[in-house]
Amino acid sequence: MHEAVPAPDRVRVPGSAPGGVPFLGHAIALLWRPLDFLETLPAHGDLVEVRLGPRRAWVVCDPELVRRMLTDPRTFDKGGPLYDRLRELMGDGLVTCRHADHRRQRGLVRPAFAPARVADCTALMGEEALSVCRDWRPGERVDVTAAALALTTGVTSRLLFSDSLDAARAAAVRSCLAVVVRGLFVRTVVPVDALFRLPTPGNRRYLRAVRRLRTLMDELIAERRRGTPRDDLLGTLLTAGDGADGRAPTRREVRDQLITLLLTGVESTAMCLASVFALLADHPEAERRLHEEVDAVLADRTAPGPGHLARLEYTRHVVTETLRLRPPGWLFTRLTTCDTELGGHRLPRGATVLYSPYLLHHRAASFPDPERFRPERWAPGRAAGGAALLPFAAGGRKCVGEAFAMAEATVAVAVVARHWRLRSPSGPVGRPRPAATLGPRSLPLIPEPRTRVPAVRQPSPAR
Repeated sequence: MHEAVPAPDRVRVPGSAPGGVPFLGHAIALLWRPLDFLETLPAHGDLVEVRLGPRRAWVVCDPELVRRMLTDPRTFDKGGPLYDRLRELMGDGLVTCRHADHRRQRGLVRPAFAPARVADCTALMGEEALSVCRDWRPGERVDVTAAALALTTGVTSRLLFSDSLDAARAAAVRSCLAVVVRGLFVRTVVPVDALFRLPTPGNRRYLRAVRRLRTLMDELIAERRRGTPRDDLLGTLLTAGDGADGRAPTRREVRDQLITLLLTGVESTAMCLASVFALLADHPEAERRLHEEVDAVLADRTAPGPGHLARLEYTRHVVTETLRLRPPGWLFTRLTTCDTELGGHRLPRGATVLYSPYLLHHRAASFPDPERFRPERWAPGRAAGGAALLPFAAGGRKCVGEAFAMAEATVAVAVVARHWRLRSPSGPVGRPRPAATLGPRSLPLIPEPRTRVPAVRQPSPAR
């Protein structure tokens, strides 16, 4: 390894003994103080070697090197401890499949995220947002994270299954995903497989949640095969064929895609929304500007239609700045498929390479005053450092649902802001502690009605 990359015992984590715990290496620091640990690494170089148990790994701290890696998926393939664990849950779906199968996998789901389909889904996004905030009572605490999860489960399940997911199964999906997300992070950074085979309560809960989620998906697939075809993503998957050989996806492949899209579509967007409202509660001036825009753009409407999205500029800037400051996907891994070079350093075949959007988004060289929540930094002509913004990755494996997720978050923020002002009952919300995703796991806020807003009614399409 090039001598400019520090050896493991030269990487220091504040508050830990030099070298960390001998067997677990830096996994303990990454587990208990992950954001603090990551923020110490750029001082050691653009590519820093760490130890996750017996495994060496390299953390890329420079945004240009990360982009180079992400735009070369043949060399830096999906792999490493994160994706090893995700494959146990998702199988070989779009997020976890190897480079060789990615084009086929992406082709299966791309139709659901075409621009026209995203526009068509704007109304249902508004309906789901209204459904979760309609019954809030002024002055009574609301868990905004739970509300966001209900919202994104509703939107994602309608995209995937139309109305096949009833209330009981939707609640089961949310419960399973919550358990899975809590268990995934520790399984990623702790390199001792035997620990997760022990019959501990946490391990049993995790395995039950995984089995229940798979059973739910299998039931929905079987019901759809027996029933009437529908124009949703499940219907698209069941009727899809590979143009090369006419091979349709197997039941397991369909299930893998559904679980992949549920986990990414429900959890990530919900964490983004919860973080938006946490940050707005701490920044009343940004909230005021948001309310002014929403009132002006929506006029007498209660939810935006597709024609309003482009006019909700500041609302979109709020979402973008939240994705910079609190990216739900905050740590990812890649695996080298051959001996290669990155930033002047040689990496062997099979090397685990990590990158963190959180770390890149908090570098002052890319984003001046990086700890401040400043939505106006994304105004036209002012988005300096935007190339370092990577909440949806980059290159050929950039998130296929980026436009859908941005539209969903923009609509949801606009709907809630149209009707409510959310206040923290206990002072500043502060930075959340990450799990598999980054965001507040519970966010109690107090809704105050916006008195200038007319009574809630169902949205109608924009003209």
